[in-house]
Amino acid sequence: MSRRILCLGFLFGAMLSSPGWADELPFQCGPLSNAYGPYDYRTDLSKLNIVEIAHFTSDVENLRKGVQSVRPGPDLNYTLRAFPNHHRALMSIVRLGARDKSDKPATGYTVECFLMRAEAFRPDDPMVKLIYGIHLLNQGKSKLALVKLDDARELPLESPNFFYNLGLAYFSAGHYDRALTSAHKAYALGFPLPGLRDKLKRAGKWKDPEPVLSDEGESKEVEPPKAEKPSL
Repeated sequence: MSRRILCLGFLFGAMLSSPGWADELPFQCGPLSNAYGPYDYRTDLSKLNIVEIAHFTSDVENLRKGVQSVRPGPDLNYTLRAFPNHHRALMSIVRLGARDKSDKPATGYTVECFLMRAEAFRPDDPMVKLIYGIHLLNQGKSKLALVKLDDARELPLESPNFFYNLGLAYFSAGHYDRALTSAHKAYALGFPLPGLRDKLKRAGKWKDPEPVLSDEGESKEVEPPKAEKPSL
């Protein structure tokens, strides 16, 4: 009897200490609990390979075909159940919805639900909020998109890829000042592609960043860090 009480007490304590996912998701978006996971795309790297090899292939990511079926939807569904905040899979499901002009291009949930699940699972992940903002822009919901983009900008992340894509999203929303700030940040961090700068130049909105002053008040060159490979 005492052993049974101990086990029940442990279970009750675990329930109290678990994240309040169910309170943050509408019923139609389902539970986040999963047979494998859910795992954090940013940190649970040891669990990632087994899912990506079996389900998130290059063909699936680029929406050419699936592994489980002809279409990539079921494999994206599996990937996002195991890793709700899988950045590249989220971007693929957003692109699949836009391509197929469907709110529910995959088995399981709508595109909006996959994004809500990711945000509920890891509200501190700025890439999730950025991708959510991109989806809302695709839907023509500019005001809601800007809320997500601004939320993403407020979270700490020193990534040239992040700021480049954030700048592209702000540009699409017509907020050129924020796009310019994001562009300056991306290029200062070493982002290699000129696309965002070129867009701002064609729109007449590009301005060179202010020079960085040394302690003596003189301008100086800043060596950018090595750029990471763009992923979105």
